[in-house]
Amino acid sequence: MVNHSDLLIHEDHTFGQDQPRGGESRTLIVILLTLVMMAVEIAAGLAYGSMALLADGLHMGSHAAALMISYFAYVYARRRATDEQFSFGTGKVNALGGFAGGLLLVQFALFMVWESGERLLHPVPIRFEMALVVAVVGLVVNGLSALVLGHSHPTPGGHHTHDHGKHHHHGEHHHHDHGAHTDDPSHDHNLRAAYFHVLADALTSVLAILALVAGMVWGLVWLDPLIGVLGAIVVLRWSQGLLKVTAGVLLDHQAPESLRFELVDAIVGDSGDLVADLHVWLIGPGIYAAELVITSENPRSPADYKRRIPPHLPILHTTVEVHDLSQLA
Repeated sequence: MVNHSDLLIHEDHTFGQDQPRGGESRTLIVILLTLVMMAVEIAAGLAYGSMALLADGLHMGSHAAALMISYFAYVYARRRATDEQFSFGTGKVNALGGFAGGLLLVQFALFMVWESGERLLHPVPIRFEMALVVAVVGLVVNGLSALVLGHSHPTPGGHHTHDHGKHHHHGEHHHHDHGAHTDDPSHDHNLRAAYFHVLADALTSVLAILALVAGMVWGLVWLDPLIGVLGAIVVLRWSQGLLKVTAGVLLDHQAPESLRFELVDAIVGDSGDLVADLHVWLIGPGIYAAELVITSENPRSPADYKRRIPPHLPILHTTVEVHDLSQLA
């Protein structure tokens, strides 16, 4: 009996996802900072009667859970990177973690609206001075967390390149290959979700401080729920952008036109050949895959077309199919 597994060429489709990403260790550090500050703010909120401080602590606890999802996504993607069940590696786990983080941001924003209404309807006595000290410490911790996560983002144009020299052919007119890999951390949607959660924490800390100062100095208790609603609107805007980007990755949206046009120009140029079908999509943070169907009167080999792809394009996995028009005439 034929063993079908012996007929398959097993290619490495990890695309570098088996290596720890910079955001993984930073996310773990921020999780620990957030958990400590969460415990302090909740305890202080209960002790000093500050709903603003208590709500901020609860927000931090919820965001700590979201950050744990981000960290789990990093670990899962790395440990399962060599699992053959993933056709293009585990890169999209990153986008999935970011999408889950975006959904949680929406829930946190709605919770902020709910809490604002509760504070308006049921005000409580507050020890403003002590609560304000804790709120300021919370803001400092959030600022440090944002710096830790934000340090992973490169300057525009920064990239890191890996060469993968494996080539294999499928029949006479198919070429399936690994090219250069441009790993741009700005495409790390999982890290982006974690960063937005930290910013949301910082925002709620600022709102808590403003509410406490307004109540302590001017007695403007009504300002607290109003600021809470404004903060919720800002968080909803962040989550909307994150959900839109990550959903595009999960649904295999086409790559930007600029990348596709540059790819087509590099492969066919003014040769008279035509690209009859083209698909370029993200399969991981800063990693694209491409599939092309080329029609030509004087066709070249798939490998020759593949060699024309500029090395700076972040296309790591390419399949080229060639149709000879002279044989169809």
